[in-house]
Amino acid sequence: MIREQQAEQPASEQFAFRVQDLHRTYFMKGETVHALRGVTFDVLAGEYIAIMGPSGSGKSTLLNVLGCLDRPTSGKYLLAGDDVAQINDYQLSRIRGRRIGFVFQSYNLLQQLNVLENIKVPLQYQGLIGKDANERCRKLAESVGLGSRIYHRPTELSGGQQQRVAIARSLVNDPYFVLADEATGNLDSKTTVEVLDLFGTLSESGKTIVMITHEDEVAARAKRIIRLRDGIIESDVRNE
Repeated sequence: MIREQQAEQPASEQFAFRVQDLHRTYFMKGETVHALRGVTFDVLAGEYIAIMGPSGSGKSTLLNVLGCLDRPTSGKYLLAGDDVAQINDYQLSRIRGRRIGFVFQSYNLLQQLNVLENIKVPLQYQGLIGKDANERCRKLAESVGLGSRIYHRPTELSGGQQQRVAIARSLVNDPYFVLADEATGNLDSKTTVEVLDLFGTLSESGKTIVMITHEDEVAARAKRIIRLRDGIIESDVRNE
């Protein structure tokens, strides 16, 4: 498949990350699987992009590499000047915890913790606790419309409210970018719109957002859509 279009990018602007000739190969049951086959693209700081593709296109593998959950077999993934392919497991864990905010379809909240405590979890992993941390988490709860529910537990919240907690948690370390994996997959249509509106607000404030989705109406909210097929980029276009 030939790449249809590479989105133009101003050379003078700062990159959130860069992916260069990325390959990821697996060996399964005696067979070689080429999940990614030479993927190259750059994401500018503040961009809002959607990554799409059918089952087997490589988008889950790309998600794992971008989230520092896996390393490429070859090629480069440059994040804040670090080549992720070349660093050790400890450094990879630190980058994952400090530079990337994750939002998942299943929320991944700790049921025994309240809203404020769930938002605070990434800070605790980094050893950042105390009054300043509490205040930061409180402000994030307010920013996603949950300032009055900070002492509620996940079972006392709707699905949309739980996803708002997850979004606030993804921002608590002020990451280089937010990586959202099918973040609206468990939500009804009305709540999906509300969550996408929140992502839009974050984008307008300058936060870099990378959304993995199979839904065209979700991707339409992004400013740029990258489509994968058979492990390569099929198209890379900007929304008008």
